Amino acid sequence: MVHLGPLGGLTGGTSKREVLRLYREIIRTANAFYWPNEKGEPWSAVLKRSARKEFEEARNETDPLIVARLVVVGQQCVNETRNKFNAMEEQIKN
Repeated sequence: MVHLGPLGGLTGGTSKREVLRLYREIIRTANAFYWPNEKGEPWSAVLKRSARKEFEEARNETDPLIVARLVVVGQQCVNETRNKFNAMEEQIKN
């Protein structure tokens, strides 16, 4: 993932706005996971912490191609997660 701070490497096709949009989308998606894990901690908190860690790890990435790839892969992961979540929710309802 990509950091929300200085983002010195964000040039060309990937903007700070896109990175911020992805981060917010991840947080919104994580909020749907309200049930606790085996330790009693809500999955939403676990997922948010994990997302933040990944964004922080990519904080100093300066290669615009790598940053763009991280954003694209992150978006694909969010989309897949939402699709699977929605499918399971539908299955439970029926």
